Amino acid sequence: MKRYRWGLALGWLALCPGLAMAAEFDGSQLSAIWGVPFAGILLSIAVMPLLAPTFWHHHFGKVAAAWSLAFLLPFALAFGPGTALVNFVHALLAEYIPFIILLTALFTVAGGIHIRGNLHGSPGLNTAILAIGAVLASFMGTTGASMLMIRPLIRANDNRRHKAHVVVFFIFIVSNAGGSLTPLGDPPLFLGFLKGVDFFWTLSHIFPETLFLVGVLLALFYAMDSWYYHRREEILPVDPTPDSKRIGFEGASNFWLLGAIVGLVLLSGFWKSGVVFDILGTEVGLPGLVRDVGLLIVTLVSLKITPLDAHVNNQFSWAPMQEVAKLFAGIFLTIIPVIAMLKAGVNGPFGAVVAAVTRPDGSPDPAMYFWAAGALSSFLDNAPTYLVFFNTAGGDPAILMTTLAPTLAAISAGAVFMGANTYIGNAPNLMVKAIAEDRGVKMPSFFGYMLWSGAILLPLFVVMTFIWFR
Repeated sequence: MKRYRWGLALGWLALCPGLAMAAEFDGSQLSAIWGVPFAGILLSIAVMPLLAPTFWHHHFGKVAAAWSLAFLLPFALAFGPGTALVNFVHALLAEYIPFIILLTALFTVAGGIHIRGNLHGSPGLNTAILAIGAVLASFMGTTGASMLMIRPLIRANDNRRHKAHVVVFFIFIVSNAGGSLTPLGDPPLFLGFLKGVDFFWTLSHIFPETLFLVGVLLALFYAMDSWYYHRREEILPVDPTPDSKRIGFEGASNFWLLGAIVGLVLLSGFWKSGVVFDILGTEVGLPGLVRDVGLLIVTLVSLKITPLDAHVNNQFSWAPMQEVAKLFAGIFLTIIPVIAMLKAGVNGPFGAVVAAVTRPDGSPDPAMYFWAAGALSSFLDNAPTYLVFFNTAGGDPAILMTTLAPTLAAISAGAVFMGANTYIGNAPNLMVKAIAEDRGVKMPSFFGYMLWSGAILLPLFVVMTFIWFR
């Protein structure tokens, strides 16, 4: 294997012997207090839009930066600036930058496709859009499907008084549950694919669970939307979007670019290369580098070839992407000690969580894996949470796909499905919320959304536990 070490700022590095340490550090030596900055940024996202909406709207980036510094500075004092820099670079290069580049590419390309014409948001049409989005999510990612479908769905319902429930169910179905069938659908499954899980394994092992969850959610949505639709004065006297004689697409060339995104992601998984760049302890492989550069090129090409009318008609703006980029920068940094404490297993501060997923005879308990992976994925980034429990269950893909197949199915389902429990469980959730609010939809608060998910999703997860994960 070829390795290329980049001698960046060699004079400064010579003063930091901690840089020789690996990006990993012993999470078992940490106390739960290191999770305070992470809890702080989550509480800020949840509470500040309610208590100080104007301040939050203008300064959420500064708040995220403040919580990031509240972790990094004490961490540098406690473990040395070298160790802090190594972990900062690792979070940046191995996690945050690839994550944001992929989201930006999907956001840009999907935002360049305008579905021309005014659909009218009847219960039947809305349900059909959600069902189509669920199918697309497993093949173009929950982010891509969400960015493609949310704008026409909002526009179709802009003549209705009640539309927040439409967006909430959209997050449940398209931004989460629909992405459970292939590694392209959701980041946790893609990480499993990189670890050796077969591409079609999830399709063959959690298809019944996905069909049940999506099917019941569509039925519940149709019933609720029909109730709203037939209420007096539900339909506004004047439709904000004028009717068009012809339904069609503007910026249809972006469909080819969506295919290019899928191809680049697949390439990075199938292509095995010995070329690895070691940057301050973080290994950046050539396939991942080619993928990220390719995605940046796709983003620029989309901006170049997309007709101006498509962006104007989509009311395309960078505000939702900026919000996600700034908030998740803080999340990816402050989550560093939390993930380390989880990886410490039974010897770490979260040892009770790890012990809870194991039966007295030492075998894994699929039901507990489903709920533990799901509960943490509701508030942590679901990709590293998936990896933690993947490794807790042994980490051998050959065994997990066969002997321990129920356990891997439980981990996969919990990480993907329960990402819908909060706005921060999965990246598209926050993006869809931001777009909806940008288009004038009054969305539930952080805790208000959790009331929706608690009332609708949690009972379904209980039923699924008794059917599939006992």
